[in-house]
Amino acid sequence: MICFFTSSPTGPGSPDVNPANGFIHELHLALPYPCQALFVCSDPDGEEFTDMIGASMAESLEHAGFAFTSFDVLDWRTADDAAALIASADLIILAGGHVPTQNAFFQEIGLRELLQDYDGVLMGISAGSMNCADVVYSHPELEGEALDPDYERFLPGLGLTEANIIPHYNTVAGTELDGLDLFEDIAMPDSEGHLFFVLPDGSYILSLDGHEELRGEAWLIHDGIMEKIAEDGDVLPLDE
Repeated sequence: MICFFTSSPTGPGSPDVNPANGFIHELHLALPYPCQALFVCSDPDGEEFTDMIGASMAESLEHAGFAFTSFDVLDWRTADDAAALIASADLIILAGGHVPTQNAFFQEIGLRELLQDYDGVLMGISAGSMNCADVVYSHPELEGEALDPDYERFLPGLGLTEANIIPHYNTVAGTELDGLDLFEDIAMPDSEGHLFFVLPDGSYILSLDGHEELRGEAWLIHDGIMEKIAEDGDVLPLDE
């Protein structure tokens, strides 16, 4: 399996696929032409939204030179066919959205097990990338979650990487949730004994042949501190 764990494959502020850090080039190298794609939802009950963002993602990829013989959607409507849809897909896209909601759906359909023999290409987007970790760091996102003592910040994931990703640095830096700064008051205290890779849109982690590389600008949060570890255009091996 070849995995692209992205903050966002598009933007910022644009529907076009972002070519930064060789993303489009690497994706073209990994995929057959044309290919079969499977878009996996973030909210299995949000059918209209899933169809809309799935169609938008397909259009963005087509504008970047990719072609599809099929572009299927996996949510509750097609969950009974999940194994067959995964087996036939050259590209699986895990949508962005609310991490715990998507995580619960993944667990209910047994996605971790369904992906064990998958040998195609997988692209995570935001929450989709976060849920690819073996143990997912699910920082609070919605109002009230940061103050909820029962909110679970660590969840079982798909086991495709050990990397915990916090996406969208370019838009969430300096923002507050429930009166708390996302990084200083939430992620940094949560990082004791953990590593969180903070990615802006345009940066991603590429997993190929058991080797992981960070492509582009990034920060690392660990043991209560946050430091910049890479600039735009950098390639940083993560398994050395």
